[in-house]
Amino acid sequence: MSRRASLPGASELFRITSSPALDLPPQAPPEPVEPAAKPKPSGNGRADQLARSAAPHGSGRTKHDAKITVYVSGDELVAMEQARLTLRAKHDLVVDRGRLVREAVAVLLADFDQNGEESVLVQRLRVVGSDGGETEG
Repeated sequence: MSRRASLPGASELFRITSSPALDLPPQAPPEPVEPAAKPKPSGNGRADQLARSAAPHGSGRTKHDAKITVYVSGDELVAMEQARLTLRAKHDLVVDRGRLVREAVAVLLADFDQNGEESVLVQRLRVVGSDGGETEG
């Protein structure tokens, strides 16, 4: 007698089955949370978004259709985690790293759109660029 457990294979686990629950007619979609539909932006959308909102926010916890990979140093990661924990402990804001990054990007881009040459982004990139810092392309 074998001591190995007998387990079903993938074809048995992932096979299509028919049951009365699956044959039900589709239900109507739930009502939208927001009462009015937002108008579609014209042009590139960035200027319209900023015009509608004085301080644009990151997209929050929604499904996103694009992904990027960002490499950070150990110190930057620790600082981000400390900020995240401080937001939770002192401000009752529970956010994940992705949301924290999206909000930071939104704030930085809003400042860039509003202040251009005098924005924090331009000033910091000039300092990084002048001392031989990292430039990605």
